[in-house]
Amino acid sequence: MVRDPFADDEAPDLQEVLDALDDPDCRAIVSALEEPMTASEISEESDIPLSTTYRKLDRLEEAQLLFEGTEIRPDGQHASIYEVDFEEVVIALTEERDFETEIARQPRTPDQRLESLWSEVRKET
Repeated sequence: MVRDPFADDEAPDLQEVLDALDDPDCRAIVSALEEPMTASEISEESDIPLSTTYRKLDRLEEAQLLFEGTEIRPDGQHASIYEVDFEEVVIALTEERDFETEIARQPRTPDQRLESLWSEVRKET
């Protein structure tokens, strides 16, 4: 099923966020992503093997800390590009004494929203 890229995301799972931020490779990837990059560019910039980079990108996406878009290329060989999708991660204790995770983000541009929709469609085909 295709995720609605225009809907607000649910709050991320606390453990997924903590695991991603605790992982040195994930932190290196976030540090390297000053601008949108492909997985191979991230691998080269962060000096992490490509196979490991893909696993870490998945971990960061599951924690809702990365945005995956699509770079449209004239030759038809489109590529996934990744960029940091948070400004701040807040972990709070609710009145019910439960932990709550909130991620502060910049609003997505129309282009990013279209990229997200395209990425979700590509995953399903």
